[in-house]
Amino acid sequence: MNTSTNSVSQQDTNPIAQQTVYSILFSIAFAHLLNDLLQAVIPASYPILKQNFNLTFSQIGLITLAYQLAASILQPLVGLYTDKRPKPFSQIFGMLFSMSGIICLSYASSFEMIIIAVVLVGIGSSIFHPEASRISFLASGGKRGLAQSIFQLGGNAGTAIGPLLIALIVVPNSQFYIIWFVIAALIGLMVLSRIALWYQHHLSLRSTKKTVIALPNLSQTTIVLAVVILLVLIFSKFFYMASMSSYFTFYLIEKFGLSVQDAQFYLVLFLVSCAVGTLLGGPIGDKFGRKYVIWFSVLGAAPFTLLLPYVDLFWTGVLSVLIGIIMSSAFPAILVYAQELLPKKLGMVSGLFYGFAFGMGGLGSALLGRLADQTSITHVYFICAYLPLIGIIALFLPNLKKK
Repeated sequence: MNTSTNSVSQQDTNPIAQQTVYSILFSIAFAHLLNDLLQAVIPASYPILKQNFNLTFSQIGLITLAYQLAASILQPLVGLYTDKRPKPFSQIFGMLFSMSGIICLSYASSFEMIIIAVVLVGIGSSIFHPEASRISFLASGGKRGLAQSIFQLGGNAGTAIGPLLIALIVVPNSQFYIIWFVIAALIGLMVLSRIALWYQHHLSLRSTKKTVIALPNLSQTTIVLAVVILLVLIFSKFFYMASMSSYFTFYLIEKFGLSVQDAQFYLVLFLVSCAVGTLLGGPIGDKFGRKYVIWFSVLGAAPFTLLLPYVDLFWTGVLSVLIGIIMSSAFPAILVYAQELLPKKLGMVSGLFYGFAFGMGGLGSALLGRLADQTSITHVYFICAYLPLIGIIALFLPNLKKK
């Protein structure tokens, strides 16, 4: 099913299909918050797991890689399948997988069990994101950038809250206290049940209406080239973000001698700034054009990433906030731009880009963990500082016009 302009008479229009459904947008954003809160438990628990199991940075990178591969490989396949056969209740099964992973992680007694736990959470994420992104698109009422920003804001908020709750609940106690995050999964199941009923009703309404899909006025070669450019930008963004989400706490501990709890609060500050940037990126893209938001949000972070390894603790905090705001504004614009390139394949496009983002994050974490073991965690940030310069290729993205 695809969102588009209905070729029906004025009296046949329906508010559910035509207008922005904010109740659903905020509900799916809250479900995204809970889903990504459960995901955030994994990297936020790294200092505890490293201490409990005497892990190397390479092993931490492998944990992230296992989780991200489980989340990335399945997402395009889930999206492709649901493009042809929408499954309103599939996200409930995704949340059940994530809940199972959290339970396993709280009881994990070996490195292998940790891997199994994070793979379960990754599978849950791979089921959730393609259909959730489609629901956001369908409920947008045409305000696609705003809808995607609201949806992404939920995810970024969950990612930011996760480390804070780990610092408050798990760090002072023990690994077993991760079990408390099952409460978030149970709330998520209730919210997703309500959304599934709306989605099912929405699909039944759309099946009775003839739709016309607005296609971009571009050749197939240009569309393929644009998708490749977007994926390269995803690589640049999420490779750098992997250095922050997986290793920023270790960087602060090693360079400035912070405690685990204090370092977690700096990570939360960075993640909150990512949520702010996400909220800004979509509406700005709606107003001024997504191409320019994409270009600025990747390349614009370069001066700050290049400065980060050379400054003191105060300016490290300031620069991390600026980097978070600028870089996170890219993803809503990138995803909506990609959906407008291929409007007949919303699920597949959403799954591809979420999956590739997860995959690049996992690969980045694994490679950077290996690099940290061979050199130092500080050296990682000297290398990663140059990644945003890749954003210059966004200038070659075509301007989208509909036909």
